[in-house]
Amino acid sequence: MFKLDMQSRVPIYEQLKNKIYELAVLGQLRANDQLPSVRNLARDLGVNPNTVQKAYQELERENIIYSVTGKGSFLSAKLDTQLERQYLRKISAAAIQARQCGVKLDLALDTIRRTYEGEEIL
Repeated sequence: MFKLDMQSRVPIYEQLKNKIYELAVLGQLRANDQLPSVRNLARDLGVNPNTVQKAYQELERENIIYSVTGKGSFLSAKLDTQLERQYLRKISAAAIQARQCGVKLDLALDTIRRTYEGEEIL
């Protein structure tokens, strides 16, 4: 279920977060599905439990997952809204950087449109 690239420059906890997002978006994880325990997932992945705990803590802070004492961590029912907000924040940050670098609005909007339509850009 969770495969990570140990050679990647992306931190393991970040890869784990991204994988949970991906599985949720693809429908392989659904609202209120229970995630593996920190200890079990760390053992299965061969990573330190603190790494898994950090990913889970960040996901919980972002309201992507929630914890029930004594039961574990679960995917939030509000996932779609949370993911949408998160990605809109990323788009907003990218738009600010593009504006500061002199990218024209028409070009930025055209790039977003073409990307949405599945065209490979650059």
